[in-house]
Amino acid sequence: MVRMVDCVKLGRTLPGLEQPPFPGALGQRIFDHVSAEGYSLWQPHMTIMINHYALNPADPETRKLLRNEMEEFFFGENARLPEGWAPPGAAPSKGAPAPQRK
Repeated sequence: MVRMVDCVKLGRTLPGLEQPPFPGALGQRIFDHVSAEGYSLWQPHMTIMINHYALNPADPETRKLLRNEMEEFFFGENARLPEGWAPPGAAPSKGAPAPQRK
């Protein structure tokens, strides 16, 4: 039987993760309160953070920063993308417009 959770990220009851995503209190909190669908949103967000800030995931300080960002992403009110980040092909938020394709 599928385990259901009241997903704090998506605001509805959905199937939960099969197991905590990693050991520790934050992993257990995510397991208890975030759906599998909600958790799947973290990977692209984390990738954006790593690429935008040129982070090294092997660095302990980077891992600490990403864990803090993960907690904010799922449970905080201020989860946001990096300042100045725009999806590829979108107009930048500041400065010159995006280059036009010919």
